[in-house]
Amino acid sequence: MTKKCVLLVIDSLGVGEAPDAKEYGDEGANTFGNVSKAVGPLNLPTFDRLGFGQMTDISGVKSENFSGVVGRLAEKSLGNDSTTGHWEIAGLVTNEAFNVFPEGFPLEIVSEVEKLTGYKFIGNCHASGTEIINRLGQEHLETGALILYTSGDSVFQIAAHEDVLSLKELYEVSMIARKVCNKFNIGRVIARPFKGEVNNFVRTYDRKDFGITPPGNTILSHLSSHGYKNFGVGKISDLFGHEFLNESIHTEGDLDGLDKLNNLLKEPKYDFYFINLVDLDMVYGHREDPKGYYEGLKIIDSGLDKLLNNLQDEDLLIITGDHGTDPTDGKTDHSREFVPLVAYTTTLEGINIGERSSFADIASTICDFFDIPDIFDDGTSFFKTVVNK
Repeated sequence: MTKKCVLLVIDSLGVGEAPDAKEYGDEGANTFGNVSKAVGPLNLPTFDRLGFGQMTDISGVKSENFSGVVGRLAEKSLGNDSTTGHWEIAGLVTNEAFNVFPEGFPLEIVSEVEKLTGYKFIGNCHASGTEIINRLGQEHLETGALILYTSGDSVFQIAAHEDVLSLKELYEVSMIARKVCNKFNIGRVIARPFKGEVNNFVRTYDRKDFGITPPGNTILSHLSSHGYKNFGVGKISDLFGHEFLNESIHTEGDLDGLDKLNNLLKEPKYDFYFINLVDLDMVYGHREDPKGYYEGLKIIDSGLDKLLNNLQDEDLLIITGDHGTDPTDGKTDHSREFVPLVAYTTTLEGINIGERSSFADIASTICDFFDIPDIFDDGTSFFKTVVNK
């Protein structure tokens, strides 16, 4: 094996309002930049080295001297969630937005899931996950009814205490709900297990997303068809399924995810490593916690430093995001933003290629890196920029 590509998605790390942000009510959104305004200058030496300060105004991260190709990517897909973002990164643009139910799900959906699973639901509203389990957790423990909630994204979220439903049972309920949600074009069913006592509930890292199967080719299926081996880290298998992953592993937070990735790269057995880091979104962004967001960024910064040291000269590292979740905008939902683009090799000097019109540019570039046909019409490869520097 002579070379490998690592594609790392930092969930929710937006770098400024997208051209169509107004359509999503997200004017002024800038996840990375606004975190720095809220908490003061950021000390993130690896993000600085990788050129993030070239993408937007980040206090403390100027990136006057940086390595790699940097830019910003706008999203073509309709919608504003992890599924559409990851799919487009992988080359598949979503032209029909998933259905969202900000006022709660219609009775016909809830009744069918209740009938098929044998469980009643409480909640059925737009809510923050931590807020709704604190509000309805006691009723859930007393009655056995499961907590159902949604957000501004296309998500059917089921929360259950581990003393009410075992993890296996919660996953089984979620898989049944997934079949019902397919008929209503709902992007993800998310199992949200939690534990603890009343007034001290804690969500666990056994969360699992049950997503719609991608309705077309992605970089995973394309690489697989050409004999390359793919490895998924984090929730990649939840968003893409297992069919085109030779292997995948679950992670318990960003520190764990980066440690596992770095250990894998010490003795690499695969060609393509696709990793999602979810904590900035799940733990801090949705909870409107800019100080916590910064603490999460520091964990990633340290892990990225180790990652750069594990790369060989012929390897390509691509870092991006899937959407924003600005923790300063007064909303708990995702924000329509540019996402970062970093393409790094050990020999690259710094170059800023500016704004580009689709996340799918990443999939097209990976095609060129592995010297296979670029089948992604919405993407434009920037690989020549990588190899010319």
